[in-house]
Amino acid sequence: MTSLADLQDEYGFLDADDRYRLLIDLGKALEDMPSPLKTDATLVRGCSASVWVYPTRTDDGRLHFLADSNAAITKGIIALVLLTVQDRSPAEILATDIESALAPFDLKNQLSSNRTQGIPNMIALIRETAGRYA
Repeated sequence: MTSLADLQDEYGFLDADDRYRLLIDLGKALEDMPSPLKTDATLVRGCSASVWVYPTRTDDGRLHFLADSNAAITKGIIALVLLTVQDRSPAEILATDIESALAPFDLKNQLSSNRTQGIPNMIALIRETAGRYA
């Protein structure tokens, strides 16, 4: 995946329809999440679409998240969130201001409230996971 900064530059030049397509493409680029991991335990509460997030730890203690959704644009939003935290240490994740990193994408004004209502819950789940491993 591309960096968040590069993506932000590209996103700023796009019209609304192209922004949707970009989010959909980001979602398609997510690493596959095996179906057996899509359980009630990995389901993110409060999302209008089904969203699953499963944390794993690398040998050096970094967190790597597998995630998926049954909605294409929501899957793209997940990809944006993961760009801010993927393969970082728990301490780095806890120190990351994910909301500020996502602010330039102005998702609340670009997308319907149904599509963005679960973002805080996704972020909270990622932070809680990092907190357990920190």
